[in-house]
Amino acid sequence: MANIVAIVGRPNVGKSTLFNRLVEQRQAIMDDMPGVTRDRHYGYAEWTGVFFTVIDTGGYVTGSDDKFESQIRRQVELALEECSAVIFMLDTQQGITAYDKEFANIIRRSKKPVFIAANKVDTPNKTAHASEFYELNMGEVYPVSAENGSGTGELLDELIKVFPTEGVKDPNAGIPKIAILGRPNVGKSSLLNVLLGEERSIVTNEAGTTRDAIHSRYKMYGKDFILIDTAGIRKKSKVMEDVEFYSVLRSLRALEETDVCIVVIDAQRGLESQDVNIIALAQKQGKGIVIMVNKWDLIEKDSKTADKIKKEMLEKIAPIDYVPFVFASALTKQRIFQVIEKAVQVFENKNKKIPTSALNDALLPEISHYPPPAIKGKLIQIKYITQVQARTPSFAFFCNLPQYIQESYQRFLENRLREKFDLEGTPVRLFFRKK
Repeated sequence: MANIVAIVGRPNVGKSTLFNRLVEQRQAIMDDMPGVTRDRHYGYAEWTGVFFTVIDTGGYVTGSDDKFESQIRRQVELALEECSAVIFMLDTQQGITAYDKEFANIIRRSKKPVFIAANKVDTPNKTAHASEFYELNMGEVYPVSAENGSGTGELLDELIKVFPTEGVKDPNAGIPKIAILGRPNVGKSSLLNVLLGEERSIVTNEAGTTRDAIHSRYKMYGKDFILIDTAGIRKKSKVMEDVEFYSVLRSLRALEETDVCIVVIDAQRGLESQDVNIIALAQKQGKGIVIMVNKWDLIEKDSKTADKIKKEMLEKIAPIDYVPFVFASALTKQRIFQVIEKAVQVFENKNKKIPTSALNDALLPEISHYPPPAIKGKLIQIKYITQVQARTPSFAFFCNLPQYIQESYQRFLENRLREKFDLEGTPVRLFFRKK
């Protein structure tokens, strides 16, 4: 069994604060409002040379007003099934509640090693408050402060003793990352759940259900990569609360760390200004892009509908014209695996290395047939082309007068490159250097 610990407990006891401390990053959103965390959230931690996975979960409650209550409980139960040890977080300021006693029985049924973390012991004189939790009869109680870190060392010293191995530093290091991006409520989490075949993210008709960026390992059909489900990105003026602000921030950070973006569009609403902004941002950061037109099953269509919609969308995102489109439905599972296949193909295109000889053999005859237009009576000659090392396909053209290469001619060269070497879905950078 892998080294996995799940942090569980009632809402607002400090689970996400402890999670962020263990993984040494502000991955999970923290707020005083209960119920901020909804989905299972994974990170990697290390203590005295032992590496392990940490799962942050939503607060476990029953009979509350939270419309996500049942889905959050399901996510917690899945985390308990998956983990090899449990950190049961309790609040020393509130003491034992009926929810704590009810949840303790559920944890016992999991038959996993349990470590009680009595949180919010910020000063030594509060340590005595933690003794109340021995009443649960679940073993040793560890007074901790997730906020300032006191007591967490003693907790971790005991926790790592139950792990079967020393683990690996980061099992996902070097694996391609594919982020699912888009506006709220376009079907991003539904796509993730269908691809993984499990309830990895909570899905509802309400915009803003997903808050944190959810990372999931995808290993199917000979493919291996990280899928990242993100919160819906909306305009700044529409972001009404702190939690949503941080959700959008996490989504933009996911965009920065990913290799390929699947931008999900609602087929009924079409391409809106915020979709265009997301695509332009991905292009600016040199990310591969696939556009998934979701909810295709709800559209009345004929044989020309897809081409018409694609043409309209390309006009809105011009001059970005290299992006592949997949018309799909996460609900009916129509073409969803084509979306992933296309994203993997775009990743391969993004990392393509083209031999210098192949570049020159393919492009120099094209340049000779259609040379750069003369500027101020001066003849421009491109002599040599090579690919330079970069995160996106980048090519250096060596010529006598690089400063006179016009933008229209650069577009011509880029189109020839895409035509000859299949660079669909990935931005291309061209540089002109003096020979």
